[in-house]
Amino acid sequence: VCYSWWVLSALAMIHRLDWIDKAGLVKFILDCEDKEDGGFSDKPGNQADVFHTFFALAGLSLLQHDPTALNAIDPVYAIPPEVLRRHGVSSPLMDG
Repeated sequence: VCYSWWVLSALAMIHRLDWIDKAGLVKFILDCEDKEDGGFSDKPGNQADVFHTFFALAGLSLLQHDPTALNAIDPVYAIPPEVLRRHGVSSPLMDG
């Protein structure tokens, strides 16, 4: 799951999210969810942890999987753009 974020964020930075199968990647990420205890793991069937949960949610946000439930995320800083603005940080991708 974390590699989903690394690849997605890099592709977002070069404006090439169209190079991936978004539906397939969303399915993979959701297959890594621990539906009993919560969280996401690195791959389906493994133990969920905070690290992979963060990057799973970040990836789903970047894929705009559920924009009503997930805030937008900046692909450079991996935090919501409103947090960047609040702290006076300019992002080259989200401000343009």
